[in-house]
Amino acid sequence: MNNKGKKVLVLRSPGTNCDYEASHAMKRAGAEVTEAHINSLLRKEIKLIDYQMLFLPGGFSYGDYLGSAKILANKLTLKLGNELKEFIKEDNLVIGICNGFQVLVKAGLLPGNNKATLTFNDSGSFICKWVELKNVNKGKCIFSKGIDSLRVPIAHGEGKFVPENAKALKELYDNDQVVFKYKENPNGSVDDIAGICDETGRVFGLMPHPERNQYGWQDPISYRKNFEEKGEGFKVFENAVSYLSKKKL
Repeated sequence: MNNKGKKVLVLRSPGTNCDYEASHAMKRAGAEVTEAHINSLLRKEIKLIDYQMLFLPGGFSYGDYLGSAKILANKLTLKLGNELKEFIKEDNLVIGICNGFQVLVKAGLLPGNNKATLTFNDSGSFICKWVELKNVNKGKCIFSKGIDSLRVPIAHGEGKFVPENAKALKELYDNDQVVFKYKENPNGSVDDIAGICDETGRVFGLMPHPERNQYGWQDPISYRKNFEEKGEGFKVFENAVSYLSKKKL
């Protein structure tokens, strides 16, 4: 398979624990994947501009000290802020799942046009369960195209999405930045929001884990001898590779 133009950087840091699943999903979808530690970028051993997609996987970056994802977000903002902005301007893709979503929000890349945060679940505890999502995006988000609903797991303690105010929430809908909503809200997220994109539709953050339902057998409701080869979450990564395949270099 020709991977030209489909080079994906899966970026990890101390505490990241979903990088293997992220890499496997992108490779399975047809991308050329490089797995690297944040220090490799900071030391200029690799360059972000050499890739067409940045993947920030889940986990507990830097132990979630100072709050979930805050340290990694600061490193990206303070050390690589200009590179990230240029990377996004070049029609490249960025995805952050769970802790990666927290990074994007706390680095100011999402929502992008106003402020928001991801904070402690209303339950006050870590939640690990399967949830159902509904795609409410009208077409802007690259990653959600052709998806109506998703069954995917969550595993987070700070997954409650909170926009700055009612005006900011309205702007998210007006700009078609709300992507997935929980059918049954597990964490208290405002308006049941589980995932959003930026104004370009190319930067996407999602709290649940589609990479953990990339094979049909991973879904606990699948039949032992009768399940789809592709799990519902795999379409997210196929959409990314489809976009990169058509992207002009």
